[in-house]
Amino acid sequence: MTMRYADYLQVDALLALQRPLTAPAEHDELLFIQIHQVYELWFKQVLHEGDALVAHLHAQHVPNAMHTLKRMRAIFKTLVSQVDILETMTPLSFAAFRTRLEHASGFQSRQFREVECLFGAPLPHKIDMLAPRDQDILRERAERMSIFSAFIIMLKKSGLPITDDMIQKAQHSGTPNPDLHPALIAIYRENSSFAGVAEQLVDLDEGLQEWRYRHIKMVERTIGTKPGTGGSDGASYLKQTLFKPCFADLWAIRIHF
Repeated sequence: MTMRYADYLQVDALLALQRPLTAPAEHDELLFIQIHQVYELWFKQVLHEGDALVAHLHAQHVPNAMHTLKRMRAIFKTLVSQVDILETMTPLSFAAFRTRLEHASGFQSRQFREVECLFGAPLPHKIDMLAPRDQDILRERAERMSIFSAFIIMLKKSGLPITDDMIQKAQHSGTPNPDLHPALIAIYRENSSFAGVAEQLVDLDEGLQEWRYRHIKMVERTIGTKPGTGGSDGASYLKQTLFKPCFADLWAIRIHF
C-alpha cells in the first residue's frame, strides 16, 4: 500500500492529543494546550540538535557545528514568536480554565529542564516535582557533556592551553572562569573559524534569554503577581532566570576587545 501523508505523520493520533477538560469547553483552552504541546515538540528538536552539536564540537567538525547552531537559533526564534499567539489570550479567558491545571505547571517540563542542563545549568532544585521516571531521565541528562564543555574540549584538541580543570568548570558554564579567558581571547584574535563558533554560541545564548524574557512578560500579562500552578512562585520565580547567560565566559571577555 502506498504511504500517505496522514499515515507518515500520524495525523489522526496527533489531533487526538488535544483534550480540553472544561465542560462546556472554554474557547481558549484548546489554544493553551496546543501551544504547549508544540513547545514540547520544539524542545525535543532542540535536544536532538543539541546532542548532534556536542558530537560535532567534540569531533572538531566546525562546518557541521555552525550549521546546527544556526538551526537551533532559528528554533528559538520560533519559540519566541509563539508567545505572540499566547498573548492573544486575555487574563479572563485563562482564568476560565486555569483551575483545570490543578498542580500541573510548566516548571514540570522535563524536556525544558533537559535543555537547561544541555546549556550548562546544574541539576535543578525541586526535581521531586517531576515524576520518578522524569527524574531519572533528567539526572542522566545532567551527567552528559554540555555544549560549552564540548566547545572547550574542541579548543584543547586544537592545541590551546586548556586544562582538565577548565573543562570540568565549563560543564556548568553560568559562572565565568577567568582562567579560561586568555584562550577565548586568543581564538577571537587568531582563529576566525573558532571565533565564528563562539559568536554562534552567543547568538544561541541570546535566543534562550530572549525566550525567557518573552515568557515572563506573557505570564505577567496573564496572571500578574499571582502564584503559579504547581506550587511555583509564578513570574517572580521566572524573573530569577533573567539576564543570566548560559555561556558566561563568552560574554565576560567582551571587555578585552
